[in-house]
Amino acid sequence: MSNFLLKGLLRPQMFLKALLDENGQDLVEYAAVISLVVLGITVGMTTLANGINNAMSSVSTAINTTIG
Repeated sequence: MSNFLLKGLLRPQMFLKALLDENGQDLVEYAAVISLVVLGITVGMTTLANGINNAMSSVSTAINTTIG
């Protein structure tokens, strides 16, 4: 019975210690870097997609004026 009470009392302390541990800092830094990379990729892909769309529209217009 005392073992059960002892474990119950130590768990909140262990949880708080894990929260305050600096090993989690690496995880937060990796998440921040990955977020920035994903944001950069998204912006880059949007710009690339717009460029491709404009190029295809120009080709389509040139074909239509040549044929029509």
